Amino acid sequence: QVQVAESGGGLVQAGGSLRLSCTGSGLALKDVTMGWFRQYPGKEREGVSCISWSDTTYYSDSVKGRFTISRDISKNTLTLQMNDLKPEDTGMYYCAARSGSCYLAASWYVIWGQGTQVTVSS
Repeated sequence: QVQVAESGGGLVQAGGSLRLSCTGSGLALKDVTMGWFRQYPGKEREGVSCISWSDTTYYSDSVKGRFTISRDISKNTLTLQMNDLKPEDTGMYYCAARSGSCYLAASWYVIWGQGTQVTVSS
C-alpha cells in the first residue's frame, strides 16, 4: 500500500522552530515530487513548499527564507525545517506526492498523509 505519514508537529512560541517529517511506504520519495501544505479550519489548503524528483525546490512567499524542504533518501523521508515561526503559520500540515513538476496546487497531488498539527502561540 502506498502511503505517506507526517510527524513532528506541536506547540511552539512565536520565533521558535519545528521540524516536520514525512515518511513514505510503498513509495520512493526520491522518484516523485513531494509537497508540504497547510490548512487552518475554515480556510483553503495552502501550498507551503515542494521539491521535485530533480531536487528543484519552491516556497510560498509567506515562508521563503524561514522554511527549508529537504529529503533524506537513505531514510525515504521528507523534512520541513521551520524557523522563526509566526502565529499565522498555525495549521494542520500535510505532505503529499505527485508525479511531474513542483507546483504548489493541492489538486495536483494524489497521495496525502493524515496531517500533523502545528500551533504557534504569540
